[in-house]
Amino acid sequence: MAELHVELVAADRKVWSGEATIVLARTKSGDIGIQPNHTPVLGAMDPQPVTIRQADGTTVVAAVHGGLLSFADNRLSILAEVAELADEIDVDRAERALASAKADSEAVAQRRAEVRLLAATGR
Repeated sequence: MAELHVELVAADRKVWSGEATIVLARTKSGDIGIQPNHTPVLGAMDPQPVTIRQADGTTVVAAVHGGLLSFADNRLSILAEVAELADEIDVDRAERALASAKADSEAVAQRRAEVRLLAATGR
């Protein structure tokens, strides 16, 4: 099965690197699925989980908060302002952050908490 190389990098660290069969993400232009041999693309990321499916059937999910996505020559780079793998997210803390952001009417903080919860729990 054909694969593409994926690099997910946040401003402060390399979050994930490896081979994938498809990557699902959301750009400012809408949802996109990148598979091997996709047409080159460059897009600004929307805050949303990114799903990386590997050839062995496992899935990696990351909460991505802004940044850029670039694909060419079977190499996908996601350069995020902030990114964290779903298994790194403390769900209780994210739920408290969401409640606090809602109480304070902080739209950006609320969206960040919602994306973290969506990545970690699928809800």
